[in-house]
Amino acid sequence: FERMASLETAAEHERILREIESTDTNCIGPTLRSVYDGQEHGLFMEKLDARIRNHDREIEKMCNHHFQGFVDSITELLKVRGEAQKLKSQVTETNRHLQENGKEVKLTTSMEELRQCRVQQRNIATTIDKLTHCLPVLEMYSRLQEQMRAKRYYPALRTLEQLEQTCLPKAGQYRFCSIMAENIPKLRIQIRDTAMSQLRDFLESIRKHSDKIGETAMKQVHKHPETLGLTEFSRHGPTRPARQKGAPAAIRAGMGVNPLSEHDTGILDVEDEEEEDEVPGAQDLVDFSPVYRCLHIYTVLGLRDVFENYYRKQRRKQARLVLQPHSNMHETLEGYRRYFNQIVGFFVVEDHVLHTTQGLVNRAYVEELWELALSKIVAALRTHSSYCDDPDLVLDLKNLIVLFADTLQGYGFPVSQLFDMLLEIREQYGEILLKRWNITFRQVIDQDNYSPIPVSTEKEYRQYTSQCPFQDPELEKLPFPKKLPFSEFVPKVYCQLKEFIYACLKYSEDLHLSSTEVDDMIRKSTNLLLTRTLSHCLQYAIKKKNVGLAELVQVIINTTHLEQSCHFLEEFISNITNVPPDTVNATKLYGTSTFKDARHAAEAEIYTSLNAKIDQFLQLADYDWMAAVPGGENLAASDYLIDLIAFLKSTFSVFTNLPGKVAQTACMSSCKHISTSLMQLLLDPEVRQISMGALHQLDTDVKECESFARAGPVAGFQGDTLLLAFSDLRQLLDLFTQWDWSTYLADYGKPTCKYLRVNPHTALALLEKMKETSRKNNVFAQFRKTDRDRQKLIDTVIKQLRNLIAQHHT
Repeated sequence: FERMASLETAAEHERILREIESTDTNCIGPTLRSVYDGQEHGLFMEKLDARIRNHDREIEKMCNHHFQGFVDSITELLKVRGEAQKLKSQVTETNRHLQENGKEVKLTTSMEELRQCRVQQRNIATTIDKLTHCLPVLEMYSRLQEQMRAKRYYPALRTLEQLEQTCLPKAGQYRFCSIMAENIPKLRIQIRDTAMSQLRDFLESIRKHSDKIGETAMKQVHKHPETLGLTEFSRHGPTRPARQKGAPAAIRAGMGVNPLSEHDTGILDVEDEEEEDEVPGAQDLVDFSPVYRCLHIYTVLGLRDVFENYYRKQRRKQARLVLQPHSNMHETLEGYRRYFNQIVGFFVVEDHVLHTTQGLVNRAYVEELWELALSKIVAALRTHSSYCDDPDLVLDLKNLIVLFADTLQGYGFPVSQLFDMLLEIREQYGEILLKRWNITFRQVIDQDNYSPIPVSTEKEYRQYTSQCPFQDPELEKLPFPKKLPFSEFVPKVYCQLKEFIYACLKYSEDLHLSSTEVDDMIRKSTNLLLTRTLSHCLQYAIKKKNVGLAELVQVIINTTHLEQSCHFLEEFISNITNVPPDTVNATKLYGTSTFKDARHAAEAEIYTSLNAKIDQFLQLADYDWMAAVPGGENLAASDYLIDLIAFLKSTFSVFTNLPGKVAQTACMSSCKHISTSLMQLLLDPEVRQISMGALHQLDTDVKECESFARAGPVAGFQGDTLLLAFSDLRQLLDLFTQWDWSTYLADYGKPTCKYLRVNPHTALALLEKMKETSRKNNVFAQFRKTDRDRQKLIDTVIKQLRNLIAQHHT
């Protein structure tokens, strides 16, 4: 209980102490009274003393903490007191001077000086302000002059614009500003004219160097044709893989290129380029900064339309000059190359300008130029290529046109008309080839000896058989030396046919044609070579003067072997074009028919030559048409006929290598011609009289001919087939020599008539000639009975023949 009372007392004393600390001293009387009213005032005093000691300690701590600051403040205060004394002295002195001056005239003077000083200060401030606005004008004008001297016209134009629109209005109305303002239009005109002058220099420079630009672009395509087949052709032309990362600055960023380049050369010098393997890009040669600069300058001047029209007009003029070929362009490939280089260079520049400027030229303008160029190029090629007669030059021209077309196609220009033009030139190329091969074939024909090729070794044999297809198992079994059946003509012609096919194939390369189209083109050209050129040359060989029967025989043998080799030519074409020969609608070679026609012509010429030779022998015939009837001795054949038979025997011995039918036809033709010619001798109107002795001599000659026919000069005739050639003449001579008129007259018209082949007209004509002979021989022997009887008999037979003719031919 006591403890609780002491705690309450302590708490009450604590409350009183807090109240004393927080209450105004005027109000603490009641509080202290309550302490003395209680019994614990001693204890309260102890607490109060403890609280006072506590506060003293805190005050002491606070004083110790701020003592240094207090000392410093006192020190500063002492210094201020000293300065205050000085200020008081100065104010006192100033007051004294003021009092003194106020009493004199100096006050007015001082006030005027002060006013002047204030005016000067104000003027200086105004001048500084004006100079602040004028100095940028002067600095900018100075920069403008430096830019003009350095020919940095586009920045100069921008500076001029800033000077006119910003700086001069702020500077105010000064004479130098007026002079500057007056010079600004002149400077603009100067910049415009200078930029235009640089553009003209650029246009003139690219006109002169367009062939170099085009040559470079075409070299790129030639050295890196794989760029044509990439996923996307470079917008700035075919780029080399090795240099794509280091593309020229003018190509690298299109309109992002800094058009303010300070190089105005137009065409960059690349002659000292040491990299032999590196072909510079087409735009590596050209600095387009004059175009960009002039474009931007005219744009800033508000004359962009004027510039665009001028540029396009000038480039159209240059295009017309570029597209005008030289009159002697067709004479050399270099002329064509220079022509194409200039055109490629022109359009490379236009394509670059198209893709690196915003609207200076547009796609429609470039396409219009290209259409114009394409029509003129095609017309020029048609005209100039028609003068060319050298197939090698035409082939080089074709390759150049392909390179030209591929280059421009890489820049996005349509070139289908050029490839159509190449197909037109292909026809001309074919005609030129035909002319050259015509000369070649004629040389082969003129140099041929028309003799089988002798081979003495296996190597020679294989050499000839490798040149042309030939297989003969029987000939291979024979020992060396031996002879091939054909002459040098066959392997040479076959090799030339293959060379012609290769020449046609060379032209067909790179024309973007399918294998079938190439195959068809080659076959058609080869057919023309066979049916026109070679056929005419073979006709020339057959028809030329002084060609002998041996030569004609060799021509037939040669054409036979060439005919057999035609299917090898078919296979050869199929192998080089990869088109099977049995492809549907594939053109077939006409070689078989060509060589057949030539062989038939040679055969006909053999028949004609043989007959002509026979005629030469027959011209030597000298019959005595008035010869008397021989006595008991045997008559000998005429000398000319013996020589003729000997000639025919030697000739037909050469025919052993000919096809049997040809030899048989030649032999039959010769015998028929002899028979017909002898018949014509009998019936010749100039021979008016024929004696029986002459008929007996002719009968002997015919028997010699029949003996020749019976001996079989050419193998293959069945029985006495060859004798039929002389049957007309034989029956006629038998009728007269045997004087078997009764049989003839009795059996005439019957199929079994012995003299079926004797024409009554022929018999009548011959009897008339015998009647004349008999009449002249019996002028002085008319009184001999036998002669008179024979004369009457002839007259009787003539009368009966005339009746017979009248009966059967009315």
